[in-house]
Amino acid sequence: MQPHIHVNWLAILTSVVASFAIGSLWYGPLFGRLWARAMGFGDATQPSGVEIARGSLLNLVGTLLMAYVLAHDVSVWRPSTWNAGSDRASWTYGFYAGLFVWLGFVVPVLLNGMAFERRNLKVFAIGAGYQFLSLQAMGMILAFWR
Repeated sequence: MQPHIHVNWLAILTSVVASFAIGSLWYGPLFGRLWARAMGFGDATQPSGVEIARGSLLNLVGTLLMAYVLAHDVSVWRPSTWNAGSDRASWTYGFYAGLFVWLGFVVPVLLNGMAFERRNLKVFAIGAGYQFLSLQAMGMILAFWR
């Protein structure tokens, strides 16, 4: 039995915008200074415009890829995708897809950063917290807006 997965590109783009909005708050007024200190950046260390543009572009590509894959994950959780019954509340599919992607893929990558890139626990916790909230927001958007 093949699943019937419908990809809503507008929902994907909206989830990317939501992730960027969360990131701007998370790495701005909420934890920006703490993260910068934990990364070893001084107050005088400011990235150039080119570095900001490059980082933003790479982040956009990565977040688009993550949202595209998460859209499939959200859909695969639904019994109706498999013609195997009726669906439950949409939030359950967004929540569990976001949770398991975070737990199974994001957390191990961040742990590798701690292990081999000499990142400390603060950097891990800030990054893991952002990724969890971001994936939850994206998962909810993708689950509700099919």
